[in-house]
Amino acid sequence: MAIDDPAQIRTDIPHSARIWNFWMGGKDNYEVDRAVGEASLQIDPDIATMAVQSRQFLIRAVRHLAGETGIRQFLDIGTGLPTMQNTHEVAQSVAPDAKVVYVDHDPLVLAHARALLTSTTPEGVTTYVNADFHEPEKIIAEAEAILDLQQPVAVMFMGVLGHARSYEDMLRIVRTVLAAVPSGSYLVLWDGTDDSQPYVDLCAEYAKTGGTPYYPRTRAEIAAAFDGLEFVEPGFTCITQWQADSSEVGRTAEIAAYGGVARKP
Repeated sequence: MAIDDPAQIRTDIPHSARIWNFWMGGKDNYEVDRAVGEASLQIDPDIATMAVQSRQFLIRAVRHLAGETGIRQFLDIGTGLPTMQNTHEVAQSVAPDAKVVYVDHDPLVLAHARALLTSTTPEGVTTYVNADFHEPEKIIAEAEAILDLQQPVAVMFMGVLGHARSYEDMLRIVRTVLAAVPSGSYLVLWDGTDDSQPYVDLCAEYAKTGGTPYYPRTRAEIAAAFDGLEFVEPGFTCITQWQADSSEVGRTAEIAAYGGVARKP
């Protein structure tokens, strides 16, 4: 079946990737997504800020890794719908020879794969793997055909691990992928936290819509995904504060979204 077969795309059930796209000002969403997105803003007005700030965190993290640490391989797991300043665009603007592998399994996301499959430079590589992050072994096997897993890789989980079925499953997924990459690789990860009651309420309401449930976790649980790794400054923090421009630090409000960048020794 073709990846853009409309029969695979459910327009009657909201989908988190499409709602996220709506919050970021994108156009790749349906009426059901916009309705849930608007209702969600009534419950937690900060969710749109989280969507925008998460992309700013991605941009800063990828620029740092491509520019300051020399990473040339990126594995972006659960990438969602393309919007602006996607991982390959940021990485290849700094390092033209960067290789980027996107991973997702949503039919609408896959339907946009052709847009992602175009590198921004002749030297770079940008491609797509159709896989569910609950199957990290499959992701590794598919990525290995494109990336050199003997060389460092930046493994990215950007606001997706709340879809893991449990805290233990979240750790299993992250650790399985990290075990397959060598010393000098990096983990880039953020997620929403349960210290915001409106965010917790929003996730509970979303589960009632028929969409795949999203489970907010504690800061400590998200930080545990980095166990055994060496944090890049400023460590595990609110994403709005991670290597933010000095003029923004303290001025950009903290939100219930925490993460960091850390190196595998």
